[in-house]
Amino acid sequence: MKSKFKKVGIALFLVLIAIQFYQPALNHNSEQDYTDDFLVTTNAPNNISKLIQASCYDCHSNNSKYLWYDYIQPARMFVETHITNGKKELNFNEFGSYSNRKQQSKLEAISKQIISSEMPLSSYTILHRDAVLNETQKQEIITWFNSIKENSLSKN
Repeated sequence: MKSKFKKVGIALFLVLIAIQFYQPALNHNSEQDYTDDFLVTTNAPNNISKLIQASCYDCHSNNSKYLWYDYIQPARMFVETHITNGKKELNFNEFGSYSNRKQQSKLEAISKQIISSEMPLSSYTILHRDAVLNETQKQEIITWFNSIKENSLSKN
């Protein structure tokens, strides 16, 4: 019985070592054009900008900030899946290229997810404590989003 567990343990260890050689491409674009970036196109105030960058940009932009453990498999695959899915849903670096209707829709969806604490994901905030939004910060963001929507509607 012991030798069977030992063999399984060795096999698992070898698999863990082998998967370290699989490293998906990093979500980092050093030549990023920021003219369509959400914070630029909306002229976000500094306090809002910091909150959104800390809580959203790692998964919803073209430039994630990786920590040391993000390079270790299988955590790396987990992180890259979250980034890929996050960017499919919303990419803040491309926000300015969205139609006005899509921008409004995204702002509405973000607001609802922030209020309901769906975003940022708890699996992210466990290790990124600076991404946790308290109730005051949530309200600041929502109030600012509402002012953007009002300003945008008044321009149309």
